[in-house]
Amino acid sequence: MRVVQASDVKAHLAELLTDVERGETIIITRYGRRIARLAPETGLKQAEIDRAIEDLSRFRENVKKAPLAELVGGLRDGRKY
Repeated sequence: MRVVQASDVKAHLAELLTDVERGETIIITRYGRRIARLAPETGLKQAEIDRAIEDLSRFRENVKKAPLAELVGGLRDGRKY
């Protein structure tokens, strides 16, 4: 958790919002007193994670599974996939 003065927030708001979007919580102070907290929106983040899991599950269902012998044979032939 980072502490930032209100005057610095005014000058660097875009950068601070980027940091919050990445998961950091920022405490804003004025004259040494805590006045506000910038925190990530956890509900939106969880919704993105849930959506990604659903998309991966659907993708996995639609992708043809290769037999193990085919994968091993491909590796022996020097193919990556």
